[in-house]
Amino acid sequence: VQLQAYGGGLVQAGGSLRLSCAASGRIMSNSPVGWFRQAPGKEREFVATINGNGYMIYYADSVKGRFTISRDNAANTIYLQMNNLSPEDTAIYYCAARFPGNVVASRQIADYVYWGQGTLVTVSS
Repeated sequence: VQLQAYGGGLVQAGGSLRLSCAASGRIMSNSPVGWFRQAPGKEREFVATINGNGYMIYYADSVKGRFTISRDNAANTIYLQMNNLSPEDTAIYYCAARFPGNVVASRQIADYVYWGQGTLVTVSS
């Protein structure tokens, strides 16, 4: 069971990035997957989540309208499109998955059992 997040980098304020999370097949077809982030000196926080069939999606208020989560089960990949980025979005972004078979997308960090290594997003002003 593996998750690997990638696509981070340095971008100017107002710019865009797309993060990807490659998941093993067992996770990808059955599990809700979420994106979380941790800024320097802060606790890890929820960003967005999507359930297995893509019909249950939630966003943190701070990213609603700017970020879009999606998944391609055939490609075993979950995406986070981030637009209109601001310096406050600077953080390490992690993807995480619930146990296969869970149908509910959750905002709670404790509900996720599989975690990727994180990818750094830096937004300059």
